[in-house]
Amino acid sequence: MQTTLPATNLWTRARWSPYLVGTLIGVLSWVTFYVMDQALGASTTLVRAAGMITGAVSEEAVRGNAYYSKYLVGKPGIDWQFALVVMLPIGALIAARLSKSFRSESVPELWRSRFGNSKGLRYAAAFAGGALMLFGARLAGGCTSGHSISGNLQLAVSGWIFTIALFVGGIATAMTLYKKQS
Repeated sequence: MQTTLPATNLWTRARWSPYLVGTLIGVLSWVTFYVMDQALGASTTLVRAAGMITGAVSEEAVRGNAYYSKYLVGKPGIDWQFALVVMLPIGALIAARLSKSFRSESVPELWRSRFGNSKGLRYAAAFAGGALMLFGARLAGGCTSGHSISGNLQLAVSGWIFTIALFVGGIATAMTLYKKQS
């Protein structure tokens, strides 16, 4: 007698198949290319947000800054990409709630075992890491979604170089930060 596993609702799963998610991201990329003639990306949204805040104080400061004006002058500050970035954490919260996997954890166990229980140190490291990643993304002319997803979909050499460097850097950093203590 053959038994079957009970069907589970995709929306309530804590983990989705990486093949399904990769396929869905690919389809989303096709849609953004077709409908908006643009690639997926996220880091430019932070530049636009900073430029809009600056522009609220001094519009001339934005017009006089080549970096801000490239992304804001004659273009909408809030666009589909801005909505995507705003909706990412909201979607993540909804998914965590639906899968009943949501939990609030200030200092994860892996961090605690290596660096101690200090919330201040954990938050400072998270902020510094995020700032460094954003600086690197802007220095590289795009973020992980821009280079690794959209760039690789277009078979751009820069996307492949970025992705290889991303994995090498990430693995080296993880091995350095979380190496076993003797």
